[in-house]
Amino acid sequence: MSKTDRYLRYLAAERASGHMYRALADMTSGQRREALLELAAIEDRHAAHWMALLHTAGIAIPEDSGDLEPDDAQVLQRARDLGLDAVLGDLERAEREAQGMYDAEPDALPGMSEDEREHAAVLADLGAAGVPATPSDVRGQLNAAEPWHRTDKSGALRAAIFGISDGLVSNTALVMGFAGSGVDRGTVLFAGVAGLLAGAFSMAAGEYVSVASQTDLFRRELALEEQELREKPLEEQRELELLYRAKGLDPQTAKATAEKIMADPKTALDTLAREELGLDPDELGNPKRVAASSFAAFAVGAAVPVIPYFFLSGLTALAVAVTLAVIAMLVVGGTVGRLSGLGVTRSAARQLLVGGGAAAVTYIVGRLVGTSVG
Repeated sequence: MSKTDRYLRYLAAERASGHMYRALADMTSGQRREALLELAAIEDRHAAHWMALLHTAGIAIPEDSGDLEPDDAQVLQRARDLGLDAVLGDLERAEREAQGMYDAEPDALPGMSEDEREHAAVLADLGAAGVPATPSDVRGQLNAAEPWHRTDKSGALRAAIFGISDGLVSNTALVMGFAGSGVDRGTVLFAGVAGLLAGAFSMAAGEYVSVASQTDLFRRELALEEQELREKPLEEQRELELLYRAKGLDPQTAKATAEKIMADPKTALDTLAREELGLDPDELGNPKRVAASSFAAFAVGAAVPVIPYFFLSGLTALAVAVTLAVIAMLVVGGTVGRLSGLGVTRSAARQLLVGGGAAAVTYIVGRLVGTSVG
């Protein structure tokens, strides 16, 4: 399927969903109506994106009749006959079936797939007892489960949390392997410190390159948008008009708004970056901060099984190292579970199972190798 065909199909789907949600909103009131109207507004934003791409490609944008699709009209009639609750389940299932439509679409804006997944959650909540959630409420719940989405756009907190986990598991396994081989305390200590440094530098370098590459890509997108603003200001203004018309503004208001924004090049670039590219120019990522966070976090996690060997030796050092590693795995796993929404107990158990399993296997292998060599 060509790009044009995909854009037209996406545009038709977003328009149809928007019309459906508005029609259902007219049947209810209060927070239910607010939630449905917000869903419609999200569909409008998505439609505006595809309209802008079609316009840029020189493709005529189909007129929006505002009529419901035949299947949607039947659903609406059933809602009128039986009530809104009678169709919410069907709408939720339809949203869940379509929620991956943008996962493999390279021209979709960042966040569009997440928006579509939120729709099913909102519809499920509308059909449940209690106060219905709007899409903003759902995003707030997700942010509460994963705080770095709202407080750490640089990615430093994410890198720290998972850096500790990686350092703890990998170096515990390394230390247990050497300890199992029966080598002396100094060799185990040297191996643990070497693993700590190698892993921390590797993590930091990987995170730095990854975030720096992403930041460079975003900056290039902004530079291209800035170039288009200089070379094709009328076309960019037209794109803004289409975006605002898709959000519900009448043609005159949309044109006046676009003209006002285009009068200030800095404001125009910022607006187009957010509306068209889905980027926040002020938060493109900080590779140095993420790299430093990864290095420190990995080092902290990796130090746990090594510390006992600075002061103890033999089975005593091994027992203390295992005890500290188990406690640390439970704490780190529980923290990850709390932040990700997986659940403290489940995540802590998973962390211990995976990390402990890796350490046990390397200990056994080290034991076998040590016995064989000896």
